[in-house]
Amino acid sequence: MEFNLQATASGTAARAGKITTDHGEILTPVFMPVGTLGSVKGVHQHELRDDINAQIILGNTYHLYLRPGIDILQRAGGLHRFNGWERPILTDSGGFQVFSLSANRKLTEEGAHFRSHIDGSKHLFTPEGVVDIERAIGADIMMALDECPPGDCDRSYATRSLALTHRWLARGWKRYTETEGLYGYSQAYFPIVQGASFADLRRESAKYVADFGADGNAIGGLAVGEPTEVMYEMIEVVNDILPTDKPRYLMGVGTPINILEAIDRGVDMMDCVMPTRNGRNGMLFTANGTMNMRNRKWADDFSPIDPDGPSYVDRVYTKAYLRHLFISQELLAMQIASIHNLAFYLWLTREARRHIMEGDFATWKADMVQRMSQRL
Repeated sequence: MEFNLQATASGTAARAGKITTDHGEILTPVFMPVGTLGSVKGVHQHELRDDINAQIILGNTYHLYLRPGIDILQRAGGLHRFNGWERPILTDSGGFQVFSLSANRKLTEEGAHFRSHIDGSKHLFTPEGVVDIERAIGADIMMALDECPPGDCDRSYATRSLALTHRWLARGWKRYTETEGLYGYSQAYFPIVQGASFADLRRESAKYVADFGADGNAIGGLAVGEPTEVMYEMIEVVNDILPTDKPRYLMGVGTPINILEAIDRGVDMMDCVMPTRNGRNGMLFTANGTMNMRNRKWADDFSPIDPDGPSYVDRVYTKAYLRHLFISQELLAMQIASIHNLAFYLWLTREARRHIMEGDFATWKADMVQRMSQRL
């Protein structure tokens, strides 16, 4: 994997770059749709590729390990062949999912012991084992196994957790460097910076992570309950240390405004389930604010859904029609809303990139944040 920094924005840390993988190029900053089980909920692969123009999607190691299972994925020739997605894929290590199962998991030096949320069966994720699983899945970018501490954890917990994450990283990195991909193309491996909401721990972790010289680095453990301003502060602290010639991936964040604030602070890659999850519940993100599509006010509004944003769904559907579908509990409502929200997120990051390249990102971003803060 290669990363080329192409432009920076005056007065901010925002950057535009290009990641090159064996499955294609990724222009940054970029939002990555979440396809937990090898599927972005409610969206066909051809829509992701041709209409939304997603450059890269995510899969989740925990969920894919449980279903369909690593044997099936390996026999299929990896996730790309299994789900028909020909562009890059990134896999989370599954750590966040394991650690969210607080009642059904136990952390040890060896790894994370957990019970399946499907049938209660017992499993173990080790740093080495997760590398092997991600090799079998065949992602272009693999994440290290880490512990994601709660946003409100105390310093003692955060310190112990960070030390464990660093020890696991050293083991995972060793396994990664001693093995090769199974399908004839290269796979990158990103360490994850942790440290909760403690700036000194974040600095310690960023320095430790940077020393591995990996193809890219991730920032984890944010948007997990801490105040938004603390999240922004931690991003700044970490990005002051992470190398500028490697992509920076902020995991699991967030709202459109969060996305722009992260880009402003030097983040290159982002993902979140919010576009599809909120869309399925009738919330749409637009260039002029958020809309609850079940509101009566849209019943006879025959204007485009988002006239100032992406054009895909607006070529066909109006606010009135989409509201009708939601009120009628038609499945198409959830599909249209998911596609729209994903199209909006990807449009937003493409626009951010364009304004970085053109030199007016700070002005554009301030205007967009103000507009998107409204509830329509």
